Amino acid sequence: MSSSPAESRLQRNLADIFELVADTVPDREALVVGDRRLTYAELDERANRLAHHLAAAGIGPGDHVAAYLYNSREFIETMLAAFKLRAAVVNVNYRYVATELEYLLRDSDAKAIIYDPRFAATLAEVEKELPKLGIQLAAGAPYEEALAAASPVRPEISRTGDDLYLLYTGGTTGMPKGVMWRHDDVLAAGMGDLDGAVTREEQAERARAGRDRQLPACPLMHGAAQWVAMGTFFGGGTVVLSPDTRLDAGRLVELIAAERITVVTIIGDAVGRPLADAAAARPDLDLSAVRVILNSGAVVSPPVKDDLMARMPGAFIYDTFGSSESGTFARSTSGTGNTPVQGRFAPAKDAVVVDDELRPVTPGSNVVGRLARGGAVALGYYNDPDKTAATFPVIDGVRFIVTGDHAMVEPDGTIQLLGRGSACINTGGEKVYPDEVEAALKSHPAIADAMVVGVPDERFGERVVALVVVRDASGKDAGGKDAGGKDAGGKDAGGKDAGGKDDGIPADLDGHVRRQVAGYKAPRQVFAVEAVERFPSGKPDYAWARELASSLAADEPR
Repeated sequence: MSSSPAESRLQRNLADIFELVADTVPDREALVVGDRRLTYAELDERANRLAHHLAAAGIGPGDHVAAYLYNSREFIETMLAAFKLRAAVVNVNYRYVATELEYLLRDSDAKAIIYDPRFAATLAEVEKELPKLGIQLAAGAPYEEALAAASPVRPEISRTGDDLYLLYTGGTTGMPKGVMWRHDDVLAAGMGDLDGAVTREEQAERARAGRDRQLPACPLMHGAAQWVAMGTFFGGGTVVLSPDTRLDAGRLVELIAAERITVVTIIGDAVGRPLADAAAARPDLDLSAVRVILNSGAVVSPPVKDDLMARMPGAFIYDTFGSSESGTFARSTSGTGNTPVQGRFAPAKDAVVVDDELRPVTPGSNVVGRLARGGAVALGYYNDPDKTAATFPVIDGVRFIVTGDHAMVEPDGTIQLLGRGSACINTGGEKVYPDEVEAALKSHPAIADAMVVGVPDERFGERVVALVVVRDASGKDAGGKDAGGKDAGGKDAGGKDAGGKDDGIPADLDGHVRRQVAGYKAPRQVFAVEAVERFPSGKPDYAWARELASSLAADEPR
């Protein structure tokens, strides 16, 4: 008997879609973490067992389950188990200290937590302050015992596309905020929208045809990795996670070669540069299976793009720009010999640039506005109606997310991204966006990384200052300095020791930058540091950079 159209229509719920894929390709490899390999049927069963264990402890629809874990199969299983119960996952930044952890678990109303035993001491510091937090399950033996004692069958529960998906932001501009999404909307905006499949048959065919092997070289505690992992599952592919707890680019390229990875997800130069260098150091590895290098969350500079594509022949770089609240705003594609203008993107559906009156900017007008998007966007912020109202205004009857990202619209309709408004430098009345200047600095072969900030200036209000990481003669990042720029010999971050010895900042750097950007944008002072500080998401820590640059600039004659 054939099914009716209503019976055939796909339920746009994350758990339902995963279960459909598991039924379609049960014996296909779904997840690889180190020497642990799970088929779709095995992963589905383990998620069912965890769901029953959580349900027995009182977790149900609308409840929140915290994942305090490194990249691991337990993280993936926690997500799937929560979705099966119509609960939501709270992604915990594993770098948080006790006070930050307490804030997050209290703000999110977490009722359960799955955690890595290495974080037990920090969790113990705060648990007495969290009366709502009930079940605490440690990965390892306790976790496996809990699964072994639970039922392997799927929970009997009716789900919908309105079920809640929760994603806590990184907190770069204050304490973390819980971004609330409908399953239907986050699927459309962040997880590939099932390539347009609308029936169960179409989705099953996608799963049967899927062969991608995706390696997220970024933490699952951030949205980018979660979204590409779920999107890979929904396409019937295999997710491969590095078991390392921090970036080891050498081991990463070995994993890419050994697992015949087809899609690698990176976050800007913070991952792209070491990955390119590690690949260059291992010409014996076959990286030819890589078809796509997917970048999200931070800028990949043109020299890094060129190096990556040179080491992974046949691959192209797919840049996406978006946020936890909007999903993907815009996209651009780079191939060998075809690298778009830095920061130039094609807008996604429903993406616009709006002026101060929240009206769309006219293409080619040179008006600087803010990125906005309608359609499938987040519902708002958990426990913060005021912030929700300010960030999600209604424009001409349509609900939009309006970000702090500044941009212009080119005559052809493409978007030129300028940077975060909060990072913008005002020098003598002129606005300077760090992204543009950083790209110019990093295009010099001697500069491995750079951050640009404004520091107080009596004449201009702010002056442009750069912190750069200089490559040594071998092409590696220069080492030996601490975060303040001092090394054992007493050399300061400005590059001068007591004898006036130069620190390696190239003499032609200023001219190199001025050939690419207007003179007022060129850094007035440049200081060498061992490394620039970034958040685990790969995004630059501009607060750290401003503090250090202000201190160094005050001590250095201009």
